[in-house]
Amino acid sequence: MSKLSISKAAPFNSSKFLNNEFFGKKITSPFTIPSGIVTTAPSIIQHIFDTMPEVGVLTTKSVGLEPRPGYREPVISQYAPGCFVNAVGLTNPGAKQLAEQLATLNVPEDRFLLTSIFGGSVEEFVEVAKIVAPVSDGLELNLSCPHAKGYGMAMGQDPELVKEITAAVKAVVDIPVIPKLTPNSDNIAEIAKAAVAGGADGLCAINTVGPGYTSSHGHPVLSNGAGGMSGKGVLPIGLKCVREIAEAVDCPIIGCGGVSSADDVRAFVDAGADVVGVGSALIGLTTDEMRDYFQTLHRDIENEKNQAESQIRYDIDMQFRPVTLVSNERVTDDICILTFDRKVNVQAGEFIFLWIPGLGEKPFSALTDDPFSLVVIDVGLFTHELMALEPGIEAYVRGPHGIPVSPADGAKIMTVSGGTGLAAVYQIARDFDNAEIFTGARSGERLYFLDECKKIADVHVATDDGTEGYQGFVTELLKERLQQMSQEELNNLVFYNCGPEPMVHAAIKVQREFCRDDQIFSAIDYLTKCGVGLCGACAAPDGRRLCVDGPFLEASDSL
Repeated sequence: MSKLSISKAAPFNSSKFLNNEFFGKKITSPFTIPSGIVTTAPSIIQHIFDTMPEVGVLTTKSVGLEPRPGYREPVISQYAPGCFVNAVGLTNPGAKQLAEQLATLNVPEDRFLLTSIFGGSVEEFVEVAKIVAPVSDGLELNLSCPHAKGYGMAMGQDPELVKEITAAVKAVVDIPVIPKLTPNSDNIAEIAKAAVAGGADGLCAINTVGPGYTSSHGHPVLSNGAGGMSGKGVLPIGLKCVREIAEAVDCPIIGCGGVSSADDVRAFVDAGADVVGVGSALIGLTTDEMRDYFQTLHRDIENEKNQAESQIRYDIDMQFRPVTLVSNERVTDDICILTFDRKVNVQAGEFIFLWIPGLGEKPFSALTDDPFSLVVIDVGLFTHELMALEPGIEAYVRGPHGIPVSPADGAKIMTVSGGTGLAAVYQIARDFDNAEIFTGARSGERLYFLDECKKIADVHVATDDGTEGYQGFVTELLKERLQQMSQEELNNLVFYNCGPEPMVHAAIKVQREFCRDDQIFSAIDYLTKCGVGLCGACAAPDGRRLCVDGPFLEASDSL
């Protein structure tokens, strides 16, 4: 394919930029979300396709031949407003599973699905390409990841290897192949020439810069030690690289790196980009805010304005604050309550991250906030290590994150919880009047904090074995209660569900028999990692992200 019809020497032409074809597709808009940012789950990708036509090209997170769990949290660090370092570790489900997921997507005719792939060898690149090409509009070759040993940048710095990988992939697919180039090169123009010589249909630049390092309270923040730098601080590097590439080769260029405003977009187009990516600028935006941002950005280009950047969340606070463990109260062999020496300012519905340097980081609802305490259930490596913590150890918290709940004035609140979910609903019942708490467990010994709950709300308990309260599921107890209520009482209810996914889904099913979806809010932990909407790990089935859209989400058909 020939290069898109934008003169690199001519002044910026908004009409030409907004109305280009991209490899045979008349796309709705020349904006993309780069690989690894937000669009890491098929549900998010589909939601953006369905609701954000201003994103014409959607790039998946990089996928390899085999699944990779990625690095332990923390995976992202903020070193200045709008500036970040991340090391996610090429987390992916493996090529076969991703191909199955992408096959279920409904990709509009006027949108372009670009699948990013990586490999540890030429042969791996080829195998991954063959698996995902049938469900992709194009392939991005990740030759630029700066923090995954044996992958990415090390390959992308060798012109001959870039040429070989590109040619090998081109030989087995019949869709566009677009290598993504590293800025960590002495001569990115030579790398670009090598890629084009290997048959590249287009190029993407840049990936994150670095690796870079951040610390907090004397400890390296990222579990990997270092990571790729992104955000506003890398804008000049991205512009320099795109200009050097555009002067060296004649092919379509996707430009990204530090873009947040319409002026940044214009600068990238002037440098030689045909499609422009917005990545780190989306951190902290809810799904609705992200849609509004792209709408504003598109209008800015049409109308020669520069208003979109005012919607960026430069106020995101990812700093860690020290806390000291005062007590570790064992409830059962696999449940404990950790209490610390500080107050944390958390509103009902919000959550915080607990970080133990060297061990990891996870999100928790605060059981109490003055002093700060949380409930831990031993379900993985990090929580297992928390179970054994001795008083006196120093830890760190960041947040709060998420959206506080806001029941209507005068509403009757009903909460349903299990496991650590009681912590979240206790805060709701405490901060708002007129609440009932429904909580369940396998046995009475696994219940905790009941006396405190009874001081602030009517409490209904269910256990599987009948050792305390109702024998059976908590949802059965809930249904009995709802059957006793008048329609007027039912219309005044608002539900907050938090706990294991099967319990939450069962609660929603019961609640829908009596009430509307807009009365039902649920929090299910779909693996929250970054807390700021970047990684997409906490994607709900309908494409919302718990960390920025929730954690309590209004019920929907796909939740």
